[in-house]
Amino acid sequence: MKNTGIVRNLDNLGRIVIPKEMRRVLGIEEKDPIEILIEDDRIVLTKYKPADIFTGETEDLIDYCDKKVSKNSVKEMAKIAGIIE
Repeated sequence: MKNTGIVRNLDNLGRIVIPKEMRRVLGIEEKDPIEILIEDDRIVLTKYKPADIFTGETEDLIDYCDKKVSKNSVKEMAKIAGIIE
């Protein structure tokens, strides 16, 4: 990890502000979804990128029942179901 030397305090609701320079460098725009992860004793914030619920793929996604599924997964399921070869 790269140390930026930037320190921010939490407000009374537990919020922090990500500096504009960091958001610009990371391509984070206002209202972009941010994923919050825990890694050992760290909180990691990353720009959320939807992924296939089965494989984690992030390309060629479609919505099915409010879930993301890749076209590759759909093809594989169709093969397993005997719909296509």
